[in-house]
Amino acid sequence: MSTTPSQSEKSLPSPGCLPEWGQAELPAPPPYSLGNAIKLIGPAAIALGTAIGSGEWLLGPAVTVKYGAALLWIASISIILQVILNQEMMRYTIATGEPIFTGFLRTKPGPVFWGGCYTFLMFIQIGWPGWALAGATAITAAFKGSMPLEADKAVVLNWGYVTFFLSIAIIATGGKIEKTLERVQWFMIAWILIFLLIVGVFYTSLAVWGKVVFGFVGLGGRAIPKPEDFVLLASFAAVAGMGGLGNGTITNWVRDKGWGMASTVGHISGLIGGKQLPLPQVGNRFALTSENFARFKEWMRYIRFEQTWIFGVGCFLGMGLPALMTLQFVPAGANIIGDWGTATYQAQGLQAKFGQIAWFLTLLNGFWILFSTQLGNTDIFCRTVTDMLWSTHPKIQRWAKEDIRRVYFTVLAAFTLFGIWAIRQATPGQLIVLSGITAVFNFIVLALHVIYVHRRFLPKELRMSAVRELLILLFAALFLMFLVASIWAKWSDILKAFGL
Repeated sequence: MSTTPSQSEKSLPSPGCLPEWGQAELPAPPPYSLGNAIKLIGPAAIALGTAIGSGEWLLGPAVTVKYGAALLWIASISIILQVILNQEMMRYTIATGEPIFTGFLRTKPGPVFWGGCYTFLMFIQIGWPGWALAGATAITAAFKGSMPLEADKAVVLNWGYVTFFLSIAIIATGGKIEKTLERVQWFMIAWILIFLLIVGVFYTSLAVWGKVVFGFVGLGGRAIPKPEDFVLLASFAAVAGMGGLGNGTITNWVRDKGWGMASTVGHISGLIGGKQLPLPQVGNRFALTSENFARFKEWMRYIRFEQTWIFGVGCFLGMGLPALMTLQFVPAGANIIGDWGTATYQAQGLQAKFGQIAWFLTLLNGFWILFSTQLGNTDIFCRTVTDMLWSTHPKIQRWAKEDIRRVYFTVLAAFTLFGIWAIRQATPGQLIVLSGITAVFNFIVLALHVIYVHRRFLPKELRMSAVRELLILLFAALFLMFLVASIWAKWSDILKAFGL
């Protein structure tokens, strides 16, 4: 942003299809320093814990056992572009105190239309508890002592329910849901990365390291994907990082963390240990004085630090370290996502070399990876839908007696009931691939809508740069290409599904 506002307040954009923003002073962030940046970390930790899941532990290895490290460059492009997209969505929240989804509701044809669209798209993407079920395969394998088979389906399903209900119980506890998630995700991230680093540094060959590094930068060979793998590759690209509409929920966590103008609104409290807090229907904006503009730029420095060094680097580690393990210990051609042993292939490889303790530790690590994703996705759905309902329907606020927790936990109850049914409908891998391919379409919608919201509702001085806007457009074009390729590859199956 090259322009600098004058000391006087300038005219600001109209509010679109929601009520006018309030007016408030932009709070000053702590003076920028590495120490303060580390203290402020929060949304990126939750996002990273959610991101290190199906893409890194399942879909990434599924691609790696088929094509080696040659297609890891797809993950590189996706992660880098997601970092940029996340920063620009968070920019809107710093400027207004509203999650980006509230910005979407302001656009025509209005909040009822967009609220319904995004609720449906979010539901199709992450309503399926595939990560809980995949984590259950790890628990079953640990107790059984070998890979689960079709005959173990009932045991896996029972553990899937336990895992699913555990994620719901954690979310319901604590004074602030965002803070509870942050603490739990930090624990799981630390365990996951320490374990993977130990395996990668001490038990993986330099030759395998070279393959992975070259693969990330596009020098791992010229593998030509088979048409039947286009859906797998598209899903891999979408969930290499966070995936789909989940990226937008980072702004909901920013709101609850209280960064920038978000500190002038409120947050969602837990059912157990929380208390009723007022949360307005819309956010606030600030006068474009030089002092406020300087504060805004300082907040954006913290956003860039968190997204680059915690989310971005963390996603590369989360993708690269399992790829090392897969190339070193999993035989080429293993069907990682095709049966009831989804989360056990890496453990099998390490057990063959290091014995039973390696089997157990790898399964535990796989469980943490998948459970962290299920935990994050549960909150993503409930939080995003709750915020959209809260901003769209004043009648819901009156029904809830101004207590947003009633809405959040009603949505959570509905999500739970659907999950109880959905968990029995397919194998873990099938549920996760369904989520991934839906995320491809959702990314296209999300990226284009973010650009429009910036242009429509942010003053010129606060918008993303032209270069970043172009990169987000390229991001949408990349995923459109993946979507078209996937539809083309499965066109005959689609026609058969419709009886044509």
